[in-house]
Amino acid sequence: MGKGKNNEKQNGQEVKRETLTTRQGHPVVDNQNIRTIGDRGPATLENYHYIEKISHFDREEIPERVVHARGSGAFGYFETYGKAGDEPVENYTRAKVFSGAGKRTPVLARFSTVAGAKDSPETARDPRGFAVKMYTEDGNWDLVGNNLKIFFVRDAMKFPDMIHAFKADPVSNVPHPQRMFDFVSRSPESIHMITFLFSPWGIPATYRHMQGSGVNTYKWVNDKGEAVLVKYHWEPKQGIRNLTQEDANAIQAKNVGHATQDLHEAIERGDYPEWEMFVQIMEDGYHPELDFDPLDDTKLWPEDKFPWLPVGRMVLDRNPEDFHTDIEQAAFGTGVLVDGMDFSDDKMLQGRTFSYSDTQRYRVGTNYLQLPVNAPKTAVRTNQQRGQMDHRDPRESGENPHINYEPSMLGGFKENGAERPPHRPTYNAAAMSAPIDRPNNYGQAGETFRSFEEWEREELIKNLSDALAVCDPSIQDAMVEHFTKADENYGRLVKEGIGQKMKELKEMSAEQTIPGRESGQSKFGQGTPEAKEAVEDAVEKGHEADPY
Repeated sequence: MGKGKNNEKQNGQEVKRETLTTRQGHPVVDNQNIRTIGDRGPATLENYHYIEKISHFDREEIPERVVHARGSGAFGYFETYGKAGDEPVENYTRAKVFSGAGKRTPVLARFSTVAGAKDSPETARDPRGFAVKMYTEDGNWDLVGNNLKIFFVRDAMKFPDMIHAFKADPVSNVPHPQRMFDFVSRSPESIHMITFLFSPWGIPATYRHMQGSGVNTYKWVNDKGEAVLVKYHWEPKQGIRNLTQEDANAIQAKNVGHATQDLHEAIERGDYPEWEMFVQIMEDGYHPELDFDPLDDTKLWPEDKFPWLPVGRMVLDRNPEDFHTDIEQAAFGTGVLVDGMDFSDDKMLQGRTFSYSDTQRYRVGTNYLQLPVNAPKTAVRTNQQRGQMDHRDPRESGENPHINYEPSMLGGFKENGAERPPHRPTYNAAAMSAPIDRPNNYGQAGETFRSFEEWEREELIKNLSDALAVCDPSIQDAMVEHFTKADENYGRLVKEGIGQKMKELKEMSAEQTIPGRESGQSKFGQGTPEAKEAVEDAVEKGHEADPY
């Protein structure tokens, strides 16, 4: 090969290859050896290419998400039906993303687990995040929810404690179910979510085969400024598939990232996943006829009273070009709404609306909205400026870049002004920190338990029994009491299941120590019997080797 040429042969054909450069655009002459005094002497300080290369490598990763760290995603479009059921959608909302049957809006969807770290198994018993960013003609709209339609807590004050309890022990970094149930035993509103989570619904087979939900209650606002409460649901056209714990264990032994791989390969082969969007609509108000608060995110709205109305469909047809750029840096927030939408007084929604965007400023950076994956497709004209990695288009500053404030008589931007009547809810109540007056913590949990198929109930009881058997007796008793209040049979079966599992553990204890059950006391920082067995197996089954 002649000097200066950069061609190689692959599969018998000549392929042109571009020259490697530094970030400064300088051609790299030697990418194999650092600069030293002699071929085996000390390195020199002016190793500019190496220092730039390794310094960037040291900073390749941004902080992983506190929650929803493990996930994947893809791009596609949302196609509106132009209706809410059989009615024109404009009767309820002036949001343009829903108007005009057949109109398509580009989207990014990200799916995730909640509690696990960035590379944790996608077979975890854990809710799955279901976040969609729509790049609408009125700017971005983020719908940030989960696969399960309810949540563990109804007040944002409890969210940090909940996540701490669901993660590993802060001293040993070893997970243990006692932490979760210790929290849940004192948070009875969680029983409905626990009933779903420990059933097969707690482990979706893949991201393609799970439902999605906005979880929280939002508002739709029409041209008159009139508002209704709304809940969003995504139904997979591929069908719904869930895993038993045994099936999940077998899959995890082979592939800890099976759901990411499944989504990517399905899109690659043209098998584009699709979800239909439905909404439930309710008049904004107290609704005394209901035995629960409609703003309580631990509750389902009954379909017979509030039917599901189809409004559109989402198709994912394009994989990310670079996972870090397109998915890891993607930032979602529940406060990202467009005209025609508004916030309800759902306490979790109110708290999430601050937290999500605040998280992105810390995790990705002050100017996270300038990244292509997060930037709207519409024009941006703002006086928000500077900060780390600011690379705004100069045109954002308008015709007079000297005026970076508003209002001004000399130039700069001006307010849009209210083109249509705003929604203006009114209140007549005292400010307070208090729980809602219709908690009804057990009614729907019992209904959900009774609605499960027999095999789903059996799996639920087994999973709960196995987890609770290694918990402190006081926690076991409290959880059985909660389940009994939801359904007497539910509580009885869990109690019997715990007893049976503890008997098995007692028989095992003659041969090995069972963490968390010595002398009837739980031990913080120790794992489950299965986890302890794995630790011992690693030592016992390890093959001895001589030093070299």
